[in-house]
Amino acid sequence: MRYDLTDLKLFLAVAAERNLTRGAEKAHLAPSSASHRIRQLEDALGTPLLTRQARGVALTRAGESLLRHAREVFARLEQMHADLAPYARGIRAHVSLWANTHATHTFLPSDLAEFLREHPQVSVTLEEHTSPDVALAVAKGEVEVGVVAGAGEITGVELIPYRQDRLVLVVPAGHELLARGAAGETGALGFAEVLDYPFVMLHAGSAIHTFTTNAAAALGRHLNVRIQVRSFGAVLRMVGAGVGIGLVPRSALVFVDQECPPRVLELSEPWAQRDLQICVRNRAALSGFAAALVDALAGGS
Repeated sequence: MRYDLTDLKLFLAVAAERNLTRGAEKAHLAPSSASHRIRQLEDALGTPLLTRQARGVALTRAGESLLRHAREVFARLEQMHADLAPYARGIRAHVSLWANTHATHTFLPSDLAEFLREHPQVSVTLEEHTSPDVALAVAKGEVEVGVVAGAGEITGVELIPYRQDRLVLVVPAGHELLARGAAGETGALGFAEVLDYPFVMLHAGSAIHTFTTNAAAALGRHLNVRIQVRSFGAVLRMVGAGVGIGLVPRSALVFVDQECPPRVLELSEPWAQRDLQICVRNRAALSGFAAALVDALAGGS
């Protein structure tokens, strides 16, 4: 490559300031040097990145694309430094753990806190993914330990019971679905019966958002998402305030705001039972601290 990280850092500064001189100052470069580097970067990539204007610069379409990629590059570098930092501090082991939204937001925080207190020489990287993606990554050997709610069609993994839980529907007090649920023979509602109502959901990209969207698509329907939030606690507060209805694990009900609590309804769908399982490729072949983590999680079930 005929450009380096300094060039990319300069480009990010210029793009943020929309001005070459201010961008150069932010990158601690002289304007003439910055201008030369930008021209070299454009030559190396074979396309203009900026259009010069009377009061600054604007990004071309190629520049917008480079901006996205450059941000990803530096985000990856930051993650690399974060992953390596524990070794510099004397931490002697690292375990990568992937889990679905359900486990990440409910059981894992307290379980991991206890494990890390007992193993101060270990660091853990926790990433949120859908259950099929977690199981596939474990099967491929890309990650040692996962937590899933059913592994679907994925083979080549061992499943170890972790926690039992169930997805429930939460609705505002006085919502008409409460009467419909009470009138049913089982007291439970089918998912198709609730899809006409606006939903409060976790953000797009979260594992449970993907799961719920796919469940609606399997019925030939679409979710009516009124608002997206960042936690189950926020879902419960929004539902309690009357914004919409929501789908959360029963274990998340500990986050209910008692001043404005939502009402809980059961779902009749088989997939509503969301028993969590630890997912490994070969338990006997796990590294020492990965095995210790699995033992700790399995022992807490």
